[in-house]
Amino acid sequence: MQSRIKFSILIPVIALLIFTSCSKTNKEGRNIPADAVFVMHLNGESLNSKLPWEELKQNILFQEAYGDSTNTALIRSIMDNPENSGIDVKNDLLVFYVKDTTGSYIAAQGSIKDEAKFKAFNNNINKTAPVASEKDGIRFLSSENMTASWNKEKFVIVSDITGKTDFKNTYEPDTFSINTPDVKRDLNALAAQIFNLKEDKSLGKDEKFTELIKTKADMHFWLNIEAMGVGNTDMPGMAALSMINFKKILEGSRLAATVNFENGKISADFISYSGKEMTELVKKYSGDKINNDMVKRLPTGNLAALIALNFKPEGIREYLKLLGMDGFVNMGSAFLGFNLDDFVKANKGDILLAVTDVKEDSIGRPDASILFSTTIGDKAAFGKLIDAGKKFGKDKLNGENGPQIAFNTNDNYFAIGNKKQDVDKFFTTNQTSIPAFLDKISGSSSVVYINFQYILKAMSADAKRDSLEKIIYDASLNMWDNFLANSNGFKNGGSAQHIEVNLLDKNTNSLKKLNSYLGTLAMVKKKQDERNKISFMNENTDDAASIAPESY
Repeated sequence: MQSRIKFSILIPVIALLIFTSCSKTNKEGRNIPADAVFVMHLNGESLNSKLPWEELKQNILFQEAYGDSTNTALIRSIMDNPENSGIDVKNDLLVFYVKDTTGSYIAAQGSIKDEAKFKAFNNNINKTAPVASEKDGIRFLSSENMTASWNKEKFVIVSDITGKTDFKNTYEPDTFSINTPDVKRDLNALAAQIFNLKEDKSLGKDEKFTELIKTKADMHFWLNIEAMGVGNTDMPGMAALSMINFKKILEGSRLAATVNFENGKISADFISYSGKEMTELVKKYSGDKINNDMVKRLPTGNLAALIALNFKPEGIREYLKLLGMDGFVNMGSAFLGFNLDDFVKANKGDILLAVTDVKEDSIGRPDASILFSTTIGDKAAFGKLIDAGKKFGKDKLNGENGPQIAFNTNDNYFAIGNKKQDVDKFFTTNQTSIPAFLDKISGSSSVVYINFQYILKAMSADAKRDSLEKIIYDASLNMWDNFLANSNGFKNGGSAQHIEVNLLDKNTNSLKKLNSYLGTLAMVKKKQDERNKISFMNENTDDAASIAPESY
C-alpha cells in the first residue's frame, strides 16, 4: 500500500521534470516584446557571488562616485547597499531595446524586494518631482522621458529614446539634416502594455530565446538583427543598396550569446541563426577543419596573431546569388581579367593570416612580419588572380626602394607578405608541431588567436618611457594572456562559435580581476588628467610671460 502511494506521488513529479526540461517557453522573456532588437539578461545571484559588493566598492571609480558631494543621503545609502533601492539585486535583471512605429525605447525589469524603498529611490533620482498614479494594480512614477512602474512582485522602468524619424521624406541632401518629429509617447500606457503583454507576442514563446536562457551563464545577450532594419534602403545613403536582396540575408537573423566569468578566463558562446535559405546555405557550404600544415609552415614560433579558416569556395558564389550580386561581381572582376567561376575554382578553401616577430624599429615604431596564404585549387584560374593582383597593386610590388610586398607560389600554396624572406621560408619550413592552442580546438573550421603576452613583452620599451603608461603596461602584462575564438559547428539550428579571453592568473575569478584592472586604469587616467592640466597651465603662464608689454 505504501509503495503504491509513493509511486503515485512519484509519477507527477517525474512528469513535471520532463515538462520543465522539454518546455519551449521561458519566464524571463514573458514581458519582453517578441520583436525586441536587443536583450541583456544579468544573473544577479551568480554575478553577486563572483564579485561581492564589498569588493566592488574598493574600485577607485566607485570611490570617486561615492565621494561626489552632490549625492543625496539615499543615493549614498544605495551605494553602501544596493538593496536599499528596493530592487532584489540577487535576482534576474533584464534590459531590452525596442524599435516601433513611434521610434524606440529602452526598458529595464527586475524583482521588487521593498516597495517603499523602490518608490523612494525613483522619487530621489529625478531632478523634478515625478507624477504618481495607479491603475489596475500597477503604480507609476512618471517624469518627462521616463516612467517607473511596479506591482508587488516586479518593476518595469521605461525610457523613451527618440521620436519617429522619416528618413525617406524629410532627409535633405543639401543640408544633411534629418527632421525628427516630436512624437510624445505615453510611457505609462507602454509600461502597462509590457506588464500585460500576451505570451504569444513576447519572447516567452520564442524557442531560440528559451534555448539561450536555459543555458547556464552569468549574462545572456539576444540580438534581433532582422528587427534592426539594417537593410532599410529608405535610410540616407542606403538607396544604392536597393538592388541587394537583404531580405533573404536578414530573414530570421538572430544572435544569441552567453558570457561566463570563470577562474582565469572570460568565456563566451554565440549561436547565429538565419532564415531557411541562409541556414541551408551555411549547412551545405560550411568548412571542415583548418589546414594545420599551413600553420606548421610559418617560419617562426614568435606568433603574435593568427586567423585561419576552411570553407567551401562554392558557397561564395551561392551567397552572392542569394544576394542578387553575382552579376555585378562578374562585371567588376571582368575588368581585372577573371570572373566569379575563376575565383571559385582557384581556391581550395584554406586561408591563413599570421602576424609574427613583433618588435620596435630603430625609432620606436612597431614592426612585424605579416603573411597571408591560401591553398590553390585550379592553377590556371589562380594564375588569373595573380595577374589581377599584379595589375592592381603594381606600385606596392615595385616601389622606389624595392618591393613593399612580396609573393611566392608552388603547386599547392600561394603566400604574400611584407617580408620577402618569410614568404620564401613558408615554402621550405615544415615544423614538426603546431601551437598548443590548436590542439585545444582540433576540428574547428575557423580560428582567431591573439597572444597578448608576446605582444606586450615585445613592446615593453615604449611603455617604460612614461611612468603612468608603465603602470598601465604592468597591469596589462599581469592581466592578459591570450584571446582564442573558434567555430563550434552547427548546433540547435545555428552556427556556433566559442570565445575565450584567457588571463594570466588562472586561480582568481575573472570578474574580480577585471574590477581591479579597471580600477587601475581609472586611477592612471585621473593622474594623467591632473598632469595635463598642470602642464597646460604652465604653458599658458610661459606664453604670457614671453609677450612684452606694448609701449605707448
